[in-house]
This record gives sequence, structure tokens and C-alpha cells, in this order.
Amino acid sequence: MVRKRLLLMLKPFDVFPSHESSAVSTATNSYSNRHKVLRYLYDRTLIHKNAVIFCQNILKKKAIDWKAVFRSDLSQPIRDVDLVITIGGDGTLLQASHFMGDSIPVLGVNSDPTRPEEVEEFSEEFDATRSTGYLCAATTNNFEQVLDGILEDRSEPSELARMSVNVNSKLISTSALNDVLLAHPCPATVSRLSFRIMKNGKPSSSLIHGRSSGLRVSTAAGSTAGMLSAGGSAMPILSKELQYMVREPIYPGPTSHLMHGFVRFDETMDITWFCRDGLLYIDGSHVVHSIQHGDTIELSSRAPMLKVYLPSHLLYQNL
Repeated sequence: MVRKRLLLMLKPFDVFPSHESSAVSTATNSYSNRHKVLRYLYDRTLIHKNAVIFCQNILKKKAIDWKAVFRSDLSQPIRDVDLVITIGGDGTLLQASHFMGDSIPVLGVNSDPTRPEEVEEFSEEFDATRSTGYLCAATTNNFEQVLDGILEDRSEPSELARMSVNVNSKLISTSALNDVLLAHPCPATVSRLSFRIMKNGKPSSSLIHGRSSGLRVSTAAGSTAGMLSAGGSAMPILSKELQYMVREPIYPGPTSHLMHGFVRFDETMDITWFCRDGLLYIDGSHVVHSIQHGDTIELSSRAPMLKVYLPSHLLYQNL
């Protein structure tokens, strides 16, 4: 049997001030609240560290070759491995996807799942939500079971659509797994842009002119993130369509119904930017491209698919 080669991609360990030290009197409410927050943050880091150690100990028992790297240290495309395992949350899986083609599958391990009882306990003091791990099929509770299913070829990855981004007809090397946000660098400044949907080089929609807070376009995988929070629709996880929404349009008038919609797999969204400055964010704030007045942006779902081992409940939703 050929030994599997595996890359373990880790979320970095956060560093916070010690929750044991403070010059403020323990009798004050401010100290008490600060102490609880720091203790909570320290606990999150400790749980993540323990999850990494746990997963590494499991890997040491398997007939595989593996190496670990922090996501912040990865700068080259991932090649010559059979599987990528990310340990962190959705952000770590998203960052891994930026270095992956369509041949290597990825398994996400949520190292710090949210505890509902903890959220309820601290609801009047601070937000105790931990990692969502929407795309993560494993936690420390089932990691070995899920891994064995993969190594023994009993599990198959799903193919998630990614978004291709072209600026002035030049392909951006990073495909979006979650979403793209186009906006002015200053959130208080109006974003001016026009867009239309194209098919086979011909318009399939009217040209829409917009003054707004920007434009968000998501994949199916990203439709439950910022898109859903803004009032969009959750899409079946295996859909190849894109969803767009103009953010806070100013007096949309008769075209208001076109400020939110979908782009089919065989269509593209062509955008022209009409502000002096602009920023194009891919999957959050880590990948950012500057744009200028007159630049054109083309978005489509024709990027290489990403193979992901998904939680079973997401696949059931797609049936």
C-alpha cells in the first residue's frame, strides 16, 4: 500500500495578557469583567493547542507521512500531498483553499467549537461565541473516525464551486471560496459602480447603475456568511451559482428588484468601477486588490472546484 502524504495546516496560537495579572483591585466590576474575558480568551487558545496536539498524536499512529505548517507561514501552492487537514475553523480552511487546486482534498477540523451553555452564561457580559466551523467535518470528538474513513477510501469529498476573479481581463490567482466584496476604502464613502449579467458574450440583463456601500458576491459555500447576514438567501452547498447583493443602495428606484440576484454557472457578472479608489476583498480581509476608476471586474463560477470533506448535515440539506 502506498503511504499517504498529508499536510497539516494550523491556525496560529493567539497570545493574550495573562488573566492572572492585573494592577486593578479585584473588588472593581471592571476588573471582574476583564478577568472573565481574558480567562475566556486564554481558554480558547488552550483548547486550540490541545486540539492540535491531539490530532498530531492520532497522526503519529497512522501509516502516513505528514508535516505541519502554520497558515501564516504558507506562501506557495500546495503540491505533492494526498490530503490537507486544517486545524482551526472556517478561516483556516478558507486560507488553505487559496493555495490549493482541484486535485487535493481538504478536511477541516474545528478546534474550538462554540459551547451553547457558555454563550448563555456570559450573554449579559460579552459574546462567548467560539468557532463556527461551518465547513469543518471533524472535531476532536470524531477526528480519528473521520480520518480513518478517508484513509480507507470509505469517504468521498464533495466539490465546492469557487469564484473566478478577473480585473481588466487579467485573472487574479486567488479563487474565492466564500465571497468577494467590492467597496470604497472608506466605509463612509459612496461606492459608484455599474454591472450587468452576461452569457456567451451577450447581455442577459440590463445595465444596473448603483450608488451604495459596495457590492458583495458569494458562492454557495459563502451564502450563509455575510450574504445571509445582509438579507440574502442560503444556497444548497453544492450549487454552482453565484449570489450578489448591492449593499445599502441609495434610491434604487425602478431597478430595486435587481439589487439582489443570482448568476448562473454559464453566466458572468461584469462590473465597472466609477470611484477614484476601490478595494476588492477575496474571502475576508487577507487577500485585497486595489482598483481604480474605470477598472472592469469579471466574476464567474468557472474557477477550479475545491474538494472538501463536508459535514454530513450539509450534504443532506443539498438533497
